[in-house]
Amino acid sequence: MPSQRPLSTLSRRRSAGDAPVLFFRSFLERPMEVGSIIPSSRFLERRVARVAALHDARTVVELGPGTGGTTQALLRAMRPDARLLAIEINPRLARRVRERLPDPRLAVHHGSAAEITEALAAHGLGAPDVVISGIPFSTMPRPVALEILRAVRDALAPGGRFVAYQVRDRVAVLAREVFAPPSAVALEVRNVPPMRVYRFDAVGGCPGAESASPRLR
Repeated sequence: MPSQRPLSTLSRRRSAGDAPVLFFRSFLERPMEVGSIIPSSRFLERRVARVAALHDARTVVELGPGTGGTTQALLRAMRPDARLLAIEINPRLARRVRERLPDPRLAVHHGSAAEITEALAAHGLGAPDVVISGIPFSTMPRPVALEILRAVRDALAPGGRFVAYQVRDRVAVLAREVFAPPSAVALEVRNVPPMRVYRFDAVGGCPGAESASPRLR
């Protein structure tokens, strides 16, 4: 008889296969909270991980993990002793990420991105070296977007960085009130839709990311 895979493995594969359907359904239900109608491509996931320079990060926060595709790419790029806190406002998506990625380095928090400091404290984590965001700043009210950006700035460790991947450039416009100009900007065309990836450095920014100049490429 052919060997049977463990139920947990089959369950995780089924969960990953259902991810695009869940992602699209979540977009239809809450379009202001979901940045695209389909999950990120593997090319965008890898690009985000490179721009974030995760090789030396001990604590990482992801805002809006969706169905967990980018979360998985971040875990692959992170150190074995690093921790990742994924903050998701949609309870169904938060539950899916927990089921899909049973990695001991990962904690999934159901809540608002504006409450990043409270979420870190709830999971016993200190100031993050990296905050990564896929939430759509272009669709949210300006006061809400600025509240999130200020929460990210206040939470980051000295020398930390904020990476946002977006369809439009509104995050860069809003970030002028909170951060210095972006230290890196990249364009990933192998995604539907193409995405801009921005990196904003805290005081004493971090070297070693994909680009050191603020231009699209």
